[in-house]
Amino acid sequence: MQTRSRKRQFASDNYSGVCPEALEAMQRANCDHEPSYGEDQWTALAADSIRELFETDCEVFFVFNGTAANSLALSSLSQSYHSILCHRSAHVETDECGAPEFFSNGTKVLLLDGEDGKINVSSIHRMVKRRTDIHYPKPQVISVTQSTELGTLYTSEEIGEIGAVASELGLKYHMDGARFANAVTASGKSPAELTWKAGVDVLCFGGAKNGMALGDLVVFFKPELANEFDYRCKQAGQLASKMRFLAAPWLGMLKDQVWLKYASHANRMASLLADGFRSIPDFKILFPPQANAVFVEIPSAIQEGLKSRGWKFYNFIGEGGCRFMASWDTEESDVNALLTDANSLAGS
Repeated sequence: MQTRSRKRQFASDNYSGVCPEALEAMQRANCDHEPSYGEDQWTALAADSIRELFETDCEVFFVFNGTAANSLALSSLSQSYHSILCHRSAHVETDECGAPEFFSNGTKVLLLDGEDGKINVSSIHRMVKRRTDIHYPKPQVISVTQSTELGTLYTSEEIGEIGAVASELGLKYHMDGARFANAVTASGKSPAELTWKAGVDVLCFGGAKNGMALGDLVVFFKPELANEFDYRCKQAGQLASKMRFLAAPWLGMLKDQVWLKYASHANRMASLLADGFRSIPDFKILFPPQANAVFVEIPSAIQEGLKSRGWKFYNFIGEGGCRFMASWDTEESDVNALLTDANSLAGS
């Protein structure tokens, strides 16, 4: 069968292009000379906009990608003899190529259990208290992924419960928010309610998966934790000389809540796709599709058929099955085209 080329795919929300608002903001920042290394007006305006968004005086840093954001944030919260606690399916464990350990000079990642990609609070207690001797890497940071690697969401209550445990046990609290926008719009809660008001110390806020070309934020809600973080960024090759081109797109995204509009749209497209998959015999939705990801178990023959028809998707992420991601620019016609091919291959 002849392979058909398609403009939009479901393998990853990283496949999508740049949304017009982010592109236009970058173009505005390109109009003249500006000071380098974050001393420009655009970086200052974007940082202030983030502070306004989160309703607090936080420290904001701009880096190129999520791996850098997570790894540098975690390394700033821990020493090499410490450990970081996260869910066993968390991105910092499964998809960072050991970067958190590398940038922290060896901090050990300890894995926790929990259904649907979310940490079970009791597992935090067990891991922290299992050993307290000097021969064991001392637990220092708890890290959650929002939305999770399995497309599920922590409620604000769940985030707060983990925050309370972190405070009780003397742990720092990190949130990997590569798809934080999708979580905010799905939850109906404010960014503040999903982070610092629930005890989160540091958020890595993703832009690339929300419609930007590149760029993530590291947001410290306790400014004292950001001490000398700028030096970490420089040493790691994350201090952009023309930082205005990382910062300005955030202004385009935050204006008129564009970031939430696109995240809400992506979530809705994922929901439509999940509904369509449920109606196909032998297709099984594996986890509640609460953001813009759909994990589904598909017979291998149909998987191969979809690939032969030009569809791209991953089947090695999470806990099995096939992952389909909706993006800011996914259209209903894209969803319908995929479902049409899936139904045809399933004979339904």
